[in-house]
Amino acid sequence: MESAMTSLIAASIAFVGTHFAMSHPLRAPMVRAFGISGFLGVYSLVSAGCMAWMYFAFDAVDAGLALWGGFGDAVWIVASILTLLAMILFAGSLIGNPALPAPGAEAAARAEPGGVFKVTRHPMMWGFALWALSHMIAAPTPRTLVVALAVLVLALVGAHLQDRKKAVLMGEAWREWESKTSYWPRWGKLLTVGLFPLIGGSAIWLATTWAHIPLGGWEAGIWRWL
Repeated sequence: MESAMTSLIAASIAFVGTHFAMSHPLRAPMVRAFGISGFLGVYSLVSAGCMAWMYFAFDAVDAGLALWGGFGDAVWIVASILTLLAMILFAGSLIGNPALPAPGAEAAARAEPGGVFKVTRHPMMWGFALWALSHMIAAPTPRTLVVALAVLVLALVGAHLQDRKKAVLMGEAWREWESKTSYWPRWGKLLTVGLFPLIGGSAIWLATTWAHIPLGGWEAGIWRWL
């Protein structure tokens, strides 16, 4: 048990550390050495390897008991709402996101923010952060807390570092995007994001929470009460 937890902690640190290292100090030398396509390939392989290590290490650790609170309905309602918000932000982040390495990123940064970008300029990162927070609330077991904390740090610190990197890479276009958007979510604008994030995010939420039943053997989200 102790060695399995040590492996999980090491895997989580490696997952976060390699992301930060390859996205920032090692990015330029790796691109020079491998080219942009080669860099993306190495980045993907390292990330996939760390994720696989985390998965198998997580599976090797006993679920254990919750470190605080219980699994009452109030906790599950809060966690379910956080996860729904996470999926809405994630779904909306897949369209017109200037933070993604895709053609037209600079033009997207100069456009007027729409969709989930009215809430935050980092909807994908905040989606991951809210997902992590919901799991820390609903299932505060040692192994879940290790993985969720790693994801939370990667998402929120990574979003801040992304602002700095994009300001260098995209210059005035990114600074213009920053002036029109917010790092911190502005939840009052959630209902103005449009149908695609709301419907798409809700569909992802329903699917992923249902998947807890065959994969984990317990109900999550609305399925807990159906």
